[in-house]
Amino acid sequence: QVQLVESGGGLVQPGGSLTLACTASGATLDGYAIGWFRQAPGKEREGVSCLSTTDGSTHILYSWMDRVTTSRDNAKNTVYLQLKRLKVEAPGRYSCAAGPDPRRGGSASVCPRQYTYWGQGTQVPVSS
Repeated sequence: QVQLVESGGGLVQPGGSLTLACTASGATLDGYAIGWFRQAPGKEREGVSCLSTTDGSTHILYSWMDRVTTSRDNAKNTVYLQLKRLKVEAPGRYSCAAGPDPRRGGSASVCPRQYTYWGQGTQVPVSS
């Protein structure tokens, strides 16, 4: 059983940067791919990025390219999402999730088909 806890959310100015952390407990993240998601107020949740713990490959969803990077700290069992050049329309609740890593099976995909574990999310408001 993997428990995921997001942290690092907080008010940021438009154009600013913020780093969110997804820390796992209960088990190592090895063998999982980690996805980050955002849910804006009144809208459906959307994917932001994926990271493979098998080989470190990442995938950034097109609409987020040039604005986010994702990375992992193995020693801390944590995956990060670095947000930069935040837009006024970027606020929302950011969540991380872990699912079976498709790269472990030799797939070219980085993002899992399904996610097994979810965090509660962290709020990122952007001041206008």
